Amino acid sequence: MLDEIPLSRPETPLLDQVNDPSELKELEIGQLPQLADELRHFLLYSVGQTGGHFGAGLGVVELTIALHYVFNTPDDRLVWDVGHQTYPHKILTGRRDQMLTMRQPGGLTPFPSRSESAYDAFGVGHSSTSISAVLGMMSASRMKGEDRHNIAVIGDGAMTAGMAFEALNHAGHLDDNILVILNDNNMSISKNVGGLSSYFARMWASKPYNFIRSGSKRVLSKIPPALKAAHRAEEYMKGMVSPGTLFEEIGFNYIGLIDGHDTSRLVEILSNIKTLRGPKLLHIVTQKGKGYTESENDPFGMHAMSKIDLPVEAKTELEPESEQRTQTDQPVKESTQAIRKPSPTYSQVFGNWICKVAEIDKDIVGITPAMGEGSGMNGFAEQFPERFHDVAIAEQHSVTYAAGLACEGMKPVVAIYSTFLQRAYDQLIHDVALQNLNVLFAIDRAGLVGEDGPTHAGSFDLSFLRCIPNMLVMAPSDENETHLLLNTAYHHIGPSAVRYPRGKGTGVEVNNSLDPVEIGKGVERRRGKSVAILAFGSMVAPALEAANALNATVIDMRFVKPIDEATIGDMAASHELLVTIEENTIQGGAGSAVNEYLLKANYQIPVLNLGLPDSFLEHGKVPEMLAAIELDHDSIASAIKKKLKDCKIQSEAV
Repeated sequence: MLDEIPLSRPETPLLDQVNDPSELKELEIGQLPQLADELRHFLLYSVGQTGGHFGAGLGVVELTIALHYVFNTPDDRLVWDVGHQTYPHKILTGRRDQMLTMRQPGGLTPFPSRSESAYDAFGVGHSSTSISAVLGMMSASRMKGEDRHNIAVIGDGAMTAGMAFEALNHAGHLDDNILVILNDNNMSISKNVGGLSSYFARMWASKPYNFIRSGSKRVLSKIPPALKAAHRAEEYMKGMVSPGTLFEEIGFNYIGLIDGHDTSRLVEILSNIKTLRGPKLLHIVTQKGKGYTESENDPFGMHAMSKIDLPVEAKTELEPESEQRTQTDQPVKESTQAIRKPSPTYSQVFGNWICKVAEIDKDIVGITPAMGEGSGMNGFAEQFPERFHDVAIAEQHSVTYAAGLACEGMKPVVAIYSTFLQRAYDQLIHDVALQNLNVLFAIDRAGLVGEDGPTHAGSFDLSFLRCIPNMLVMAPSDENETHLLLNTAYHHIGPSAVRYPRGKGTGVEVNNSLDPVEIGKGVERRRGKSVAILAFGSMVAPALEAANALNATVIDMRFVKPIDEATIGDMAASHELLVTIEENTIQGGAGSAVNEYLLKANYQIPVLNLGLPDSFLEHGKVPEMLAAIELDHDSIASAIKKKLKDCKIQSEAV
C-alpha cells in the first residue's frame, strides 16, 4: 500500500523483464503477486509525471496480468470498455518505456488506439461499446473460419447503458464463443465475495461441472419439460448465491462473484473458462484505486490526477520560482499588484447559475448522464436533491427523460459533454426538437479538450445543432457571457443549447443578474477598418488580440442560431473582408451559417472561414493544438493578412 505518489522511478525488477505478454507467460504463477505490486507502483509513478487516469487502472492490475497470462493476445481479441483502466495493459504490451509520454503531443494516447498497438483491438473513449465490438469480432472470426477467444472487459457503470444490454441480448442469440468480464468496483456488493460465493464460482467454471451440465442438457433435450425444469433449478440455485440470473436468462453461463485482486485464482478461473464454449460472463469485484491509500479512500475524487508539480529545488532554470503556471502551462510573471481572485471554470459558472435559478423556480430540474461532478452540478445535487437526476451512463435516456419532464411543465436542464451529446442525437431531434419542448442543454467541453484527445473533443456540436429546426444555439465568449446566455436559454420557450469550453475563462467578473439578452443579436467588441471578424464563443479572445494588430472590427456573435443577419449585413456593407472564427469544425458550422446568409442576401464580399480542420486532432495542450491548426491570435492575424493580399485589398495590416 502506497501513501503517496512516487516522484522517482520505483525498483521494478520483475516488471522490467516483461516487454510483452510472451515474456509475462514465462513467469511462475507465484511471481504474479509481486509483479502486480511493481506494476501498481510504476503506474502511480508514471501518472504522477504525466497526469491522467489511474484509479480505474489500479483496480484492474491483477485482472490485466491474468488476462495476458492466460490468453494469447493480440490474436485473442481483448477489448477494454472506456479505456480509463488500460494503463496497466499498455505497460504490459510493449509501451512501458513510453508511459512518460502519455497525453503529451506525439506521445501515447490516453485511450486504446488501433494505430498505436496491435494489442489495442478496438479504439475506445465512449463507454459501453466493448461487448458490441467484441461480438462483431467474434462473428467475423466465425465467418472466416478462425478460432480465437473474444473478451470484453466492462465496468458496472458502463453496464448501465442500453447499448450494453442490446449487445448482451444479441450475444445470447448468437450463442458463440465470447467472454464478458463484468468488473464491478461498486464496494457495496463486496460483502458477497465470501467463501460460498467464491466456491460456487470456481465450481461453475470447472471442467467437470460444465461437462456434466452439457451432458445433462443433451439427455434432457429429448424430454423438453424435464430440460426446462432442470434449467430453472440451476437458475434458482445460482440466484441464491449470486446475482447472475439475468445473464443466465439471456443465454450466458454466469460465473461469479470473484475477488478481482486474487491473481492466482483469476488465472485458474480464466484457464478453465478458456476451455468452455458459448457466451460466458465472469463477474469480478475490484476496488477502484487499489493500492494507493488516498485513491482507495476517495475513488471518485481520485479517478484521475494532474501532473505533479516538482519541488521548488527540482525546478529548472526554464521555470524559476518567480513564475507561476497558468492552466495552459505557460509561464506568467508574478504581478507586483495584489493577486487576483482565481476565475471560475465554465462548469462552475454553470453550477452557480443553476443553483441561483432553482432558488426562485421550483420547476427547474437538473439531469446528467453520469457527468454531475464534471459538469459542476455537485452544489445543485446537495441543495436540491429531489430535483437532481443522475441517470448513469445513459445519454439517450437522459434526453428523452428530459422531454417527458418538459411535457408536464417542468424546466429540465441537461448537463452533458459535447462529445456525449452525439450519442443522443436521435432523441434530441425526435423527442425534444420535433415537439418543440422546453429543454435546456448545457453543453460542456465544447471544442478541443487537450490531453483527452479526439474521443472527448467537442468538435461538431455547432454543426449538428444548427441544422435542427426549433433549436436556439448559443456560444458564450467568457464567464459572464455564459451566465447571460444561460439566462436567455432559461427564459426561451423551446429547446436551447449553450455550449462552452473546458476549463477557466478569461477572468471576467460574472454579473449574477438573471435577465436575458436579445435573442439573435451579437455585440461589437472592437471597431476597426477594412476587416470585420465575426467570432464565436472561445474564439472571441484570440480574435480581439489579432484585431489589435490589424485594426479590425470584432463582433462577439453570441448566437449561432438564429444568426445575427442584421449585423452580418452591416459588416458586409462597411468592410472589405469578413472573417468567421469558431472552435468547431468548419464544415457546417457557424461560419457556414454566415456564408448561407451572405449568399441568400446577394452580398458580394470576400469571406475567410477559420475553424477546426476536417480531421481528428490528437491529444496535446490546448494552446499548442490551436497554434498547430493556426487558430492562435498570431496565426489568425497572418491568415487575414494573406487573404487581404490574395484579394488585393488595401489595408493597414498589409
